[in-house]
Amino acid sequence: MKTSGTASASRRVTFLTALMLLGWTILAGRLIHLQAHQRRILHSHADRQSTYTEVLRARPGEILDRNGHVLAMSVTRNSVYAVPSRIDDAREFAWKAASVTGVDAAELLHRLRAAKNRHFLWICRRVSDDVARKFRDLNLPPRTWGFRQEYLRQYPQGSVAAHVLGIRDIDNRGHGGLEEFFDDRLRGRDGQRVLTRDARGVVVEVESAASITPVHGRSVVCTIDLLTQIALERQLEHIMDRWTPVGGACGIVMDPRSGDILAMASRPDFDPNTPADAADHAWTNLTISAMFEPGSTFKPLIVGWALDQGVLNRSDMIRCFSGAYRMGSRILRDHHAFHLLSVEDVLVRSSNIGMARIAERLGLDGLYNGTIAFGFGRRTGIELPGELTGLVRDRRHWNLYSLGSVPMGQEIAVTPLQLITAHAVLAGDGRLMRPHLLLPDTERMGTASATEPPPRSAAAQVESTVLRPQTAAWLVRHPMKQVVERGTGTAARIPGLSVFGKTGTAQKIDPETGTYSDSRHICSFLCGAPAENPEVLVLIVVDEPTAPGGHYGGTVAAPAAARVLQNALERSRRLRRTRTIRPEDDLPVRLQ
Repeated sequence: MKTSGTASASRRVTFLTALMLLGWTILAGRLIHLQAHQRRILHSHADRQSTYTEVLRARPGEILDRNGHVLAMSVTRNSVYAVPSRIDDAREFAWKAASVTGVDAAELLHRLRAAKNRHFLWICRRVSDDVARKFRDLNLPPRTWGFRQEYLRQYPQGSVAAHVLGIRDIDNRGHGGLEEFFDDRLRGRDGQRVLTRDARGVVVEVESAASITPVHGRSVVCTIDLLTQIALERQLEHIMDRWTPVGGACGIVMDPRSGDILAMASRPDFDPNTPADAADHAWTNLTISAMFEPGSTFKPLIVGWALDQGVLNRSDMIRCFSGAYRMGSRILRDHHAFHLLSVEDVLVRSSNIGMARIAERLGLDGLYNGTIAFGFGRRTGIELPGELTGLVRDRRHWNLYSLGSVPMGQEIAVTPLQLITAHAVLAGDGRLMRPHLLLPDTERMGTASATEPPPRSAAAQVESTVLRPQTAAWLVRHPMKQVVERGTGTAARIPGLSVFGKTGTAQKIDPETGTYSDSRHICSFLCGAPAENPEVLVLIVVDEPTAPGGHYGGTVAAPAAARVLQNALERSRRLRRTRTIRPEDDLPVRLQ
């Protein structure tokens, strides 16, 4: 019996030993498998659980006016996030968070439940310091929420120059204006930081080798002069109140010597700090996207072209047929019955017949070539998105009717920027300049002044020479000056200053009849000073004023243009007496 019991116990011991050896063998095999074959996979899982990458946002660059005034800047703000995977009571969390952030509690609860396994969810981005303080005081469970610092775009001047600036959205993308055109320069490049955390989620290490430092955006210095811009916008507001135009109003102030845009504005406008409040039609920058027939503001350009082509002399007398002139089956009429007019008085009296007679000397080819030479029918190339080309029909579509229509500013469509750029040819010694909103050498910051812009290369500025300097100077100093002294632009006279200008009153097409309306007009006025050496050009365009008496450019636009001109000249001369700006003592403190 002992022998049998001993054998049975020995077998049990052997079995248990074999079983233990088998277990250890399986365990060893599994460990070998995990370490040898699945090590990389397990390390990857562990890394995902213990490390995470945090985006380091780049600070967008500033936009400054030509004198260093800040037009657009970025400040730091706290953004609030939640950790849904650690929130036990999502309903209470959502209710408390919504009570101070202003977000919809039901929507936040839905988002928290949908992301219950996630470790990150935005609650509210870029909150004020007061909201951040109130959120801290909620005493929500630790590690269920946190703050991250982001950059908030601000426009200290409010709606001033809104169409020039555009906006920058919550994800640091530029939309419209300089924000969009120079987005690559302003935006910068985001970096990243790789963090390691323990089982409780506490950060224990920053992996510097895997981190990337953000590259902050560069600043842009534009040609806008803030005070000139404000003066222009005040006059546009006055026009909107006084004349209640259907299609709004716009204006441009330009330095004809360099092509720099000193001010540019449209009405209606918007505040880029609160873009959600803007009306749909307020986003349109009329100065580059409104197309209209220029009317009589086009006449000096054609006279200048005819003089330089040798088909017209300054001393010529133009027969105007006492106010009625037949061109084929069409009869042209003037507002007054003129018999003979000098070339100067054709412009001063704004004679349509006189212009048609001059165009007949040019012929269709000469008229077309002159229109193209002044830059119409193509973009100016200014640093703004959305610029339109205007409309100049192909030469083969021009006919006898065009000889009468085009010289008086009909049958073509231009933008306000194209029109003032073309007139800068007359004010700038016959050279067609490319208009600019960016001052050169932006990064160097310190070579700019409001009246002495840094030199640009000739290739970058002068597109072509359109007129002889003598022709351009004569037009400005004589007929266009006389328009203000005794012609249709007398409302723009400024005592003690030699102002030159040209009125424009263009009939709009009636959409129902397809013919020119007798009651709907686009009124414009373009002026500059001093006539002997032009420093500033101003253009005001008003689309369909509705108040009584608002049919003529000389009545609606000229007074406002003169006030803007006087302000711009006074500021220009005041700044000329000061020294050139230096970055170390004149520019505002830069945000870090």
